[in-house]
Amino acid sequence: MKFLTEKAKLICRHRTGAVQISTRQHLVRIDGDSVLVKRDPELKTILGCSNVGPTIKPCSLTLAATAGYSDFIRIDGKAVCLDTIVGLTDGTPPSAIQYIVKDAGQDFVAERP
Repeated sequence: MKFLTEKAKLICRHRTGAVQISTRQHLVRIDGDSVLVKRDPELKTILGCSNVGPTIKPCSLTLAATAGYSDFIRIDGKAVCLDTIVGLTDGTPPSAIQYIVKDAGQDFVAERP
């Protein structure tokens, strides 16, 4: 399971919505890019979701992650975000559309199960 960096690509399950990533910590970096920690992928804007229609709301915000934080590795007390991160979006149908990792943003550092 790879660590996510600020260059990671997260998308909604519709495959067209791109999560706008930012991180709160800048102490630990991989190849110059900050590693994401707990809560970094949450409550982020999603741009470009193609799930549109008269009564359909496209994904525009990530909600709380349901899995994908390290149980073992922490930075300043916050769990590292792994490429297994998954959570819901605010798109329709409610409580059904997830965001997932398309690219971790790096290929160097991983947590072994």
